[in-house]
Amino acid sequence: MANQAPNEPGVATDEPDLTDPTVTETEAASGRADESDADELPPFTEQLSEQLGGVRGIIESGIPVGVFVITNIVWEGGLRWAIAAAVVVALTIAGMRAFRGEPVRHAINGLFGIGLGAWLAWRSGETRDFYLPGIIQGAVTGLALLGSVLVRHPLVGWFWSVIAGGGKAQWRDNPRLVRVFSWLTVLWGAVFLVKNAARWWLYELDLDNVLGVVTLLGGYPVTAVLVIITLWTIRRVHPKEPAEPVEPVAETA
Repeated sequence: MANQAPNEPGVATDEPDLTDPTVTETEAASGRADESDADELPPFTEQLSEQLGGVRGIIESGIPVGVFVITNIVWEGGLRWAIAAAVVVALTIAGMRAFRGEPVRHAINGLFGIGLGAWLAWRSGETRDFYLPGIIQGAVTGLALLGSVLVRHPLVGWFWSVIAGGGKAQWRDNPRLVRVFSWLTVLWGAVFLVKNAARWWLYELDLDNVLGVVTLLGGYPVTAVLVIITLWTIRRVHPKEPAEPVEPVAETA
């Protein structure tokens, strides 16, 4: 009985059949190189989803703060009700994720921030204190980003190596990538500092409602834009590893 061909006749494939004796070593190496290049960088959508916790992660992380802002604006003098509503919503989101067996990392992070802000606002009786932990965290993050550039270890580069580079640090040996990561880190740091300086100014002016709106608009929407810019820039300059040269095979009689 004749052996069955590896590929069905009439079906086109993009990869060379490595079991076919008519395929040259050069074609085989080219196929392996293409496969390596395809695996080098995760798809753009997967990187973006991982960075932001997916579309659901973006929405769920912003819901408790949104509930607090809206409740506090609509219900005049309802600070404690706004705090209670935000905490209940955050706990509900975390509980539903845990019940469904889904990752709760983003929910827990959001719950911690909501809890600390709620405690400060509850203790002082001032709405603006709800936003104080986020303002401090954002300012510290901005300073850390800029400081990492000064010591030539841009944090955006290290984040990229952990998230999309499998923990590898080859980018440190590429001066062009180091410069790109440095400028991207400066961009992130500057945005964080400017955004939270504006929030601190509103905090000092005791403009609670405006501070809440700026917090919502300057949160995940701004971060999403920064992530898109970062991923687009890195994918344009990220080097492709060339395929190893293959020695030509001498023909035999």
